[in-house]
Amino acid sequence: MVLEFSEDRQDSTTRARGNVTLRCWRVGRLDPEAGTFHPVTAGARPRTDPAGPNPCNPVPVTRGGGGRRAFRGAAPCSALVSADRSFPGRPGQFRFPLAPPPPPPAPSVLPLARLAAPGSRLAAPGSRLPAMLGRCAPGSPGPRPVARALPPSASALRQRLRQCAERIPEAEAVLDLLEKCPEHQKKGGFPVIVFEGLDATGKTTVTQAVKDTLNGILLRSPPTCISQWRTVFDDEPTPVKRAFYAAGNYILASEIAKASTQAPVIIDRYWHSTAAYAIATETSGKVQDLPPAQDEVYQWPDDLLKPDLVLLLTVDPEERVRRLQNRGLEKTKEEAELEANSLFRQRVEESYRRMVNPACQEVDASPSKEEVLKTVLQLIKKHCAF
Repeated sequence: MVLEFSEDRQDSTTRARGNVTLRCWRVGRLDPEAGTFHPVTAGARPRTDPAGPNPCNPVPVTRGGGGRRAFRGAAPCSALVSADRSFPGRPGQFRFPLAPPPPPPAPSVLPLARLAAPGSRLAAPGSRLPAMLGRCAPGSPGPRPVARALPPSASALRQRLRQCAERIPEAEAVLDLLEKCPEHQKKGGFPVIVFEGLDATGKTTVTQAVKDTLNGILLRSPPTCISQWRTVFDDEPTPVKRAFYAAGNYILASEIAKASTQAPVIIDRYWHSTAAYAIATETSGKVQDLPPAQDEVYQWPDDLLKPDLVLLLTVDPEERVRRLQNRGLEKTKEEAELEANSLFRQRVEESYRRMVNPACQEVDASPSKEEVLKTVLQLIKKHCAF
C-alpha cells in the first residue's frame, strides 16, 4: 500500500516555501477475511506469530529496543527528502519538524513599590530598603561608582607610568626618579607639617611665615625636580595625570625623610591634595554623590611617609575669588573649574574633610595673616613635639 501526502513548509535554511511529496510504505498485517489492515508502529517490537514471522510483515524478529532499527532497515522511505531534513549520518531518513518549545514562564517579581509599601516587613522602621529603592528608581542613574584614579601603592604607580613611557618621554624621566627613591621612607626626629587647601586660601603666605618662625625647611608638591612637566601631564588622560601627581608625592617623601633629620619640615600640599582632586574629578553631581566617609579612597597609602600634622586652610568662596583676582596669575585647568563649577569646589573641600590616617585639622584663613599664624602655631605646639 502506498500513501502519498503533501506538506506546506518553510525551509529553515533558505526561508523559501515549497511542497514536498512523500511516498512511504505502510508495513503491517492484512486480514483478508475481515478486510482490515493492522500497521506496525515504528519503535515498537514487531509482532510475530507462534508459527513464525507474518508473511505480510517483512520485519525480522527482534528483541528489546531493536524494533525501530529493524523497521527502518526493512521499509526505507523512497520519497525525495530535502537534505536539511535528514539526520546526520542517516541518509534518506525523514525528520519531521519539531514544535517550538513553549516560552519560559514569566518570573514572579513584585513591583518595587509593593516591596516598600506601608505594612510590608521590608519597609519596617530601620529598614534600608526604601532608601535603596529611592536611589534605584526608574530613570534614576544612581550614584556612579568611583574608579580608583590613584594608584594604591608605589609599585602600581610604576606600572602605570611604564605603560605610557614610550609615548610620553617625561613619564620615563619621572619613572627614573621614582626608581631611585627607597621604599617605605621614614622621617627623622623633626616634625613634618603639611598645609592643604584650595588655591588662594593663603597656603603660600602661611607656609613661608611658619618656616621663618620655626627655622624650618619648606618643600612643595610636586617637587621642583618634576614640576616643570606639570603642563605636559595636565593635558593627558586622567589616569596618567593622577599618576604624575602621585609620583610627585613619593619623590617628595625621599626629600622629607632627609630634611626631617635636620629641621622642622613645612610642606605646601602633599597626598591629601592629590587624592581630594582625584576623587572630586571622578565623581559627578553633589557632595552626597561622593564615596561614603569610610571608603578606602580616603585612606593614606601604607607605603608613603606620613606627616605629623595636616592643616586644611579654608576661606569663604567670595574671599577666595577676590584673592585670585588680586594675584593676577594664570589659572590652571582645575582652578578654572573650581571658579566656574561650585559643585566641583564643594566636592574637593568635602573630600579634604573626609581624609583619614591622618585627618585634616581645619583652620579658618579668612582673618588677618597674624591671627592665622597664631592659630597655626598653637595647633603645631599641641600636636607636634619639638
